[in-house]
Amino acid sequence: MSTPPRFTTFGCRLNAYETAAMTELASDAGLSDAIVVNTCAVTAEAVRKGKQEIRRLKRDNPDAQVIVTGCAAQTDPQAYAAMPEVTRVIGNGEKMRAETWKDIATTPVDLIGETERVQVDDIMSVRDTAGHLIDGFGTRARAYVQVQNGCDHRCTFCIIPFGRGNSRSVPAGVVVEQIARLVDRGYNEIVLTGVDMTSWGADLPGTPRLGDLVRRILRLVPDLPRLRISSIDSIEADPALMEAIATESRLMPHLHLSLQAGDDLILKRMKRRHLREDAIRFCEETRALRPDMVFGADIIAGFPTETEEMFENSLRLVAECGLTWLHVFPYSPRQGTPAARMPQVVGPAIRARAAKLRAAGEAAVQAHLAAQTGRQHHVLMENPRMGRTEQFTEVHLDSDRPVGGIETLWITGHDGKALLAAQSSGAAA
Repeated sequence: MSTPPRFTTFGCRLNAYETAAMTELASDAGLSDAIVVNTCAVTAEAVRKGKQEIRRLKRDNPDAQVIVTGCAAQTDPQAYAAMPEVTRVIGNGEKMRAETWKDIATTPVDLIGETERVQVDDIMSVRDTAGHLIDGFGTRARAYVQVQNGCDHRCTFCIIPFGRGNSRSVPAGVVVEQIARLVDRGYNEIVLTGVDMTSWGADLPGTPRLGDLVRRILRLVPDLPRLRISSIDSIEADPALMEAIATESRLMPHLHLSLQAGDDLILKRMKRRHLREDAIRFCEETRALRPDMVFGADIIAGFPTETEEMFENSLRLVAECGLTWLHVFPYSPRQGTPAARMPQVVGPAIRARAAKLRAAGEAAVQAHLAAQTGRQHHVLMENPRMGRTEQFTEVHLDSDRPVGGIETLWITGHDGKALLAAQSSGAAA
């Protein structure tokens, strides 16, 4: 008896979005008895975990064919082709094409040739972004909408441009139409997602900016209660985006920033486009426009040549920018990147610095949670007893609420990890 294909996803929200699209494509093609692993290449640890999961899945499902795709498969296809557990390796461009899945579904495993086994073309030649838009990826509470893919920048530590290709944007009209459909289906929050969000529009006629897209969405979809941006490069925030932050209450006061470090020399060696003072100034200016703004950030610990003094600059950045939600990445060399050829920091030092950053992040979260007690928030319910505030802070309740609804809640305290709340007198927001 045949079974529907199973999907396992590593990495970012965009990968999860594309897994949802692949699920539809594979189902339409009639694929069965297959396991699809959508890999991540952002760190060596992500690659290691992906390979470990491939081995486990094949061991537990010996009769299923294993198909590997995603950024790690795109950047190093032969490594996966050499794994005895893997039946096919599919590139990031190929995985979004209906004909790829039709070919997989109709070709018996014992008839797969070597050219069919590895289908990974030059990702830099891919220009399409909007062909696989799907409606409703996410939960019943929020939906994610891809507006951009790829990256034109070449940070010295990053392999992702070689997995995703050059930056390409979904036209604003297509994005607005999709969001309008999602709102009609009852979604109260939309999250815009991409690889390099602030590059949106550079390849479109008239070179619009991300702020133009945000304002257009809010203007043309007036029934959308909440719009959220997944992450931005702060140095590329345009005036229209800053105006939207200041004036649009439906744009959520939570920005995740690609900062990576807080030392100027390390930032230059990373080939970033900002300095530490740029990051601090952006956070100060943004918070002046929107006092309830909360920031998250990506920070790398132990980048090559980083001294203790340089690391302390990154550690101080947590307080100087007022960061709350930290994503800490212990540096790991990615073959083919310039940083992999630089003098490396020893492993114990990297781990110790990452631990200090995580501790600073945890202290920031505790301070944020404590500051919310006694405040009122509009909470989007993700399950009957858990939702998130406008700043994406988790809130727990002691009684059920409708999933997907926005509840007006008083914060009564916290348990160290999430806020605790009671419903306000009055109706939901």
